[in-house]
Amino acid sequence: MAGFTNIGFGNLVHTDKIVAVIAPDSAPAKRIVQKAKEDERIIDATQGRRTRSVLIMEGNQIVLSSLQTDTLLGRFEE
Repeated sequence: MAGFTNIGFGNLVHTDKIVAVIAPDSAPAKRIVQKAKEDERIIDATQGRRTRSVLIMEGNQIVLSSLQTDTLLGRFEE
């Protein structure tokens, strides 16, 4: 399945559609997530666990992952 990366718990994203991967702890990241929730543009792939990465996708979708940003980077580079 070239072009797809596992972001945790069997959830996959199309790697070419990722614009940025950011840590969720900063104030700007929290605002992005809150606004996406209000606009119903958020995809929660954490399976109820703590959000450790926020993926900003083309088309203005936001994906939440429970994997660290470094872990995701390693998977993208494979």
